[in-house]
Parts: sequence; C-alpha cells; structure tokens
Amino acid sequence: MSSEDLPYRVLARKYRPAAFAELIGQEALVRTLTNAIEGGRLAHGYLFTGVRGVGKTTTARILARALNCIGTDGQGGPTISPCGECDPCQAIADDRHVDVLELDAASRTGVDDMRDLIDGVRYRPVSARYKIYIIDEVHMLSKGAFNALLKTLEEPPEQVIFIFATTEIRKVPMTVLSRCQRFDLRRVEAETLAAYLGDIAARESVTASPEALALVARAADGSVRDGLSILDQAIAHSGGAVEEAALRDMLGLADRAQVFDLFEALMAGEAGRALDELARQYCAGVDPIVVLQDLLELSHWLTRVKVVPDATEGVAVAETERRRGADLAQRLSMPVLARTWQMLLKGLGEARFAPNPLAAAEMVLVRLAYVADLPAPADVIKAAQSDGGEPVSRVPVTPAPAPVATAPVAPADNGGGGGGATQAALAPAPEPSPQPEPEPEQPSGPASFEAVVDLVETMGEMLLLSSLRSCVRLVDFEPGRIEFRPTGNAPDGLANDLGAKLSRWTDDRWIVVVSGEEGALTLDEQDAADHARRIAEAGGHPLVAAVLETFADAKVTDVRDRPATATPNSDGDEQP
Repeated sequence: MSSEDLPYRVLARKYRPAAFAELIGQEALVRTLTNAIEGGRLAHGYLFTGVRGVGKTTTARILARALNCIGTDGQGGPTISPCGECDPCQAIADDRHVDVLELDAASRTGVDDMRDLIDGVRYRPVSARYKIYIIDEVHMLSKGAFNALLKTLEEPPEQVIFIFATTEIRKVPMTVLSRCQRFDLRRVEAETLAAYLGDIAARESVTASPEALALVARAADGSVRDGLSILDQAIAHSGGAVEEAALRDMLGLADRAQVFDLFEALMAGEAGRALDELARQYCAGVDPIVVLQDLLELSHWLTRVKVVPDATEGVAVAETERRRGADLAQRLSMPVLARTWQMLLKGLGEARFAPNPLAAAEMVLVRLAYVADLPAPADVIKAAQSDGGEPVSRVPVTPAPAPVATAPVAPADNGGGGGGATQAALAPAPEPSPQPEPEPEQPSGPASFEAVVDLVETMGEMLLLSSLRSCVRLVDFEPGRIEFRPTGNAPDGLANDLGAKLSRWTDDRWIVVVSGEEGALTLDEQDAADHARRIAEAGGHPLVAAVLETFADAKVTDVRDRPATATPNSDGDEQP
C-alpha cells in the first residue's frame, strides 16, 4: 500500500515524538532521564505532571521504548535513543506490547482494577526487559485503588516500573508522591512553539506566515498538542496557506490592530468610539468575553513593555505590536495601566456570569472610558501640594486646648485711658484646679461565674450552658475576665464562643482564656459532691438509720428540701 492510500493522520499523532531528542521545551526532564539511563540509576516509579498536551504520556512511551530497546542487532541495552526498528520498539509504538500496559485511570478507577493489575506484577516479563505499567490521569483513581497500589508501588519486583501521568497533581495522595520520582513538564514558550509549528508546516508543504504561527502559539497556551490541532484545523480552513486574518476568523478572535484601536479609544476617554468598535467586532463573530480577554492581555503586555522595554524585541511579537505597543507604553503611566488591569480583571469576571455578556462588556468599556479622564491619586496629591496645600500627614492631630476664660475688656476711655483694657487682656488666666482622675469603669454584667451561668441560661443557650456546667474548671474570675481549665470532653472554641457572646450581651469586652492550672471542680461535680454529702448526712439520721437497718435492700437515693409551711399568726393570718 502506497503512502497516498494510507488514511490521513492528524498532525498531533503524525508528529508525536519518538525519542527524547524530539521533545521540545522539556530540557530539564530530558537531561535527568538521560543521565539516569546512562548511569543505570532507574527508579521503580515515575510521575509526570503538567497541563494538557505538553507530552506526559508521550514521555512515558519514549521511556518504555528506551528501557526495552534491544537495537537492530538484538543485542542492545537500555538507551536514550531507541532505534524504533526492533520488535519491542515497534510493538510499544503500536500499543500492542504484552509487557507494556497503558491504562486509563478515568475509566478504571476501582479497587478491583488495581487488584487485577497487582496480580500480574508478580510475573516476570514475557519478552521485554522490564514490565512497565503506564497509568494516565492517575488522579482519577479512587481512594481504595490508591491504597491497594501503595504496597506494591513501594516494593515492586525489580523488573517492574510504574509510570504515572496526571494533570491534577494536588489530587494525588502524598503517599503515592513520596514513592515516585516527580517530573513537572513545563508549558512550552510561545516562541519555541511557534518555531516548532513552522517546521511542521514546512514538512507538510504548507505556507504559514510568522504572524499566524505566533497567533497559533498564543492560542495553544503552552500546549504542543493544542497547537498542532489548531494548525491542522487552520490548514484545512485556508486550503494550504495559513494567514493571520483567516486564522482570526476561524478562532473568532479580533484583529490585533482592532484590539489596539479599542484600547486607544478607551485610554482617550472616547466611550462612543469604543462601543462602536466593540459592536463591529461582535458583528464579525467575536465573543465579548474574548474582547475583554484581549484587552486584559494587552494591558499586561504594555505594563511589561513599560518595565522592560526589550519585551518588544521577541520573535513572536509582530511589527504592529512592536511599533504601537512601544508608543502606548511610553504615553501611558504606570498607575493608569495598573488601574486598567484591575478594572478589566473585575469586569471580565462580571461578564462571564452576566445574563448578557455583551451588555456587561459594554458597561466595562464605559467605566474604563470614564476613568480615563481622571488623574491618578499621586497626581492629585502633587497638584494639591503645588497649590499651597499641606501634605497629608499620618500623625494624629492633637485637639486644640479649651479656651481660657479672661476678664471682660472695658470700653476705651475717651480721655485716652485705655490702660484698663490692656491690663485685663494681658492678665494671666487663673490656673485651673486639678481634677480628680476618673476611676476606671468596671465592666457591666455578671459579677460571678455563677451569674455568668445564669445569664447563659436566661439567653436560652442550652448547649453553652451544658458546656459551662460540665466542662469548665474555674481558675480565676473577675468582671470582664474568666480563666478556666477545660475538661477532656470540652468542645473546641469554648473560650472564644463564651467571650464573644458575653461581650455582645453586656456591651463590654470580656476576655476568656484557657489556663494550664488545675482549677476548681466543675459545677456538675460540685453538685454531685453536695448531693453525696447530703445523702451521707441523711443516712446518719436515727430514723433513717433505723429504716435502713430494718430493710436490708433499702438505700438513700435522693434528698429533697422540705417545702416551707405557713403558720397562723396572732391576727389569724397565715405567715410562712
């Protein structure tokens, strides 16, 4: 069968790396694995993590081939450059090797699946050098499946290697992480990815402009697989020549020049022109959320250019962005850019959850255009100081002293005798008599711990009342402060709960602290001790003692006070 008769393979599968040298953007990973294979320092468990499409499963397959490759002569050992021609290499590449098992944890999450896997671990490889288990999206395993895997993962047979891949590293138990060598695969930089996509386009005999490749790299967000998928779609869309304009239409993105035009209109305070530009982009099929994201990304990039002017010299930066970006960054101040970023970030969150994203985006643009005419806070302060205003001070202002009473000034004498008025005005004011210092106010509210318990009962806090009676060993009490030692069954946060409620009920601050001292008996223990004392005293009464002696099974279980009875007085009225 000729190559022309073969079914079409998407770029992401056709150009999948088959050796470590073909991986891009993962230099630290490649260097570590290369040294481990060359030095024979192989681990029994590897964990690859990173965002989707950066090469986790691909790296696992390359590692499986590297460890099981036997070379074209059949005598080779583990190598960093698998030949791709021997039977193990081809079988692993075709996913049909009996000793290299690739499992999808998303569809096999249960304990029984892990038990089936573990049952096969104890058997030696059929034909390969190592029996390798590749588990993709390992974070999807259930807790029971992880527990079933732990012991085998810690002490597997020497011919078994586990390779895990996940996009959610935080969902993997720490007990699994500690048993594996972890490798974090990085997002591929936009410039590196754009160059790689350009090489793929050349192999496919497709013409792609540098601007279009840079746009694909930005849209891929560091994912090689996403970049290849977008490029594959762009080739089909354009018919062989990938251009930026056609790519933006396909992705529903606004033209970069239009994003700059909209941003400049906002910074100039021209709300009408900004709304017209948004309407044109919306009619062209651009999502309002994408417009706000483009503005947010542009404000971030301009801020970077403001701080690091060399940021415009990157290969992925188009000429339009380089020229207009440098000009905008020079004209806009840092406070304005920071304010724009904050408003766009907040507005983007609002638009995502708004019933009408277009209306929400329009409101964000109106707000941005309105504040464009407002000066920055630092400029307002400088302007106020330049006009003669006093700078703002953080030192608290001392209140002016109370006016001192002086003798009334007598009217001036027509004969020129004004000395009386002068003497009255200049006469020293009488010294104020010393005022006694006010005594500190005592906190209002309960004056004893028993009164605190009564207040809690009055407020209907039955759970708190039960805790105070059975879990609090009082160490010290004074109005406004309680110190106690909690019992072992005391609820968490008892001190904070009691202090907050007392402060709210009494309108005074109450401090409740936990002490390490022994403290008194709890109220329930005091009641129990008093009850036992009264039973003992009752048992010593002669009449009760006689009853207990007469009836062998009798015992005193409770003692109650006798109710007071009323007795008639001399007037015939009853008195207690």
